[in-house]
Amino acid sequence: MLSKSSFRFGFLSACLLMLSTSSSFGEEWAEKMFEKDKIDFGVIARGSDAQYRLKIKNIYSSPVHISNVRTTCGCSAAEPSKNILESGEEGYIQVKMDTARFQRRKDSNVIITIDAPQYAEVRIPITAYIRTDVVFTPGSANFGSVEVGKGAETTVALAYAGRDDWAITAIQSKDPSLTVKAVETARGGGRVNYNLVLTLSPQTPLGPIREQVMLQTNDVNFTTVPLLVEAKVESDITITPQVVSLGMMIPGQEKTVNVVLRGKKPFEINKIECESNDEAFKIRMPKTTQPIHVLPLTIVPPNKPGDYSEEFTVTIAGRDEPITFKAFGKISETKTN
Repeated sequence: MLSKSSFRFGFLSACLLMLSTSSSFGEEWAEKMFEKDKIDFGVIARGSDAQYRLKIKNIYSSPVHISNVRTTCGCSAAEPSKNILESGEEGYIQVKMDTARFQRRKDSNVIITIDAPQYAEVRIPITAYIRTDVVFTPGSANFGSVEVGKGAETTVALAYAGRDDWAITAIQSKDPSLTVKAVETARGGGRVNYNLVLTLSPQTPLGPIREQVMLQTNDVNFTTVPLLVEAKVESDITITPQVVSLGMMIPGQEKTVNVVLRGKKPFEINKIECESNDEAFKIRMPKTTQPIHVLPLTIVPPNKPGDYSEEFTVTIAGRDEPITFKAFGKISETKTN
């Protein structure tokens, strides 16, 4: 027969085991939403803008609420692009390394706390090696906003300290619209300087650009140096948001979202058309000529449970090409009385 102390010890161990197993299993649903289970920046230059966008997608029917995002080391920082993800909606966790104050190997974790539809903490390991012999000024090549058809150029200075014979041997870019040229400006006394001249072609298509240009070097220990390149190629008239999230909708229950159109100069909207024949949307047409228009889109969801999407065409006075944008959401099976 078991003594009372043995029974209590066995009961406590079983409870602890159950809690541990439950906790481990309980995190899995949240982990499945992330595209990666670790972030490796590799070898990066001191002073460079080392950033990574960890994609997260709500693959569940209920909204997901991110209540907190933190890191376990001052060498890194993180924040979510949005705190609430509706069913099917995507976002990202922006993770940054502090390459100005920290050097060499750095390990950290980003911890994402979720409190709805249930509680979970997801821990993503982060690692990077910040080399001290290469410095970028500024830390990235950021073209900012570029009007479509115009092209742009920017320069980043690279300073190396170490060997007289250090050199950039090649440059790799995945974007055919982007060209990069390394112009040597100084060499001697163990120091080498380059100007990296980056050119964005006038034929660059609309949309954001975010990539890493890889500089190949003759350094046998660290053969490559990444440089972050960012740009936003925009039309003369832009739409925010470009994809409208309608979230979860109930048949017959009215919902209104706003879409903002911004122009380089004042413009007038002639008409707005929907692709489908549902006639679910009501749009209040602005009657003024101005650089910014706010369009209230009101939808009365039809009785069609499941995924729902609509494409809109906006015709602008004096502009040959119309502007299009999409809206998406999900209609539940619940009806209003």
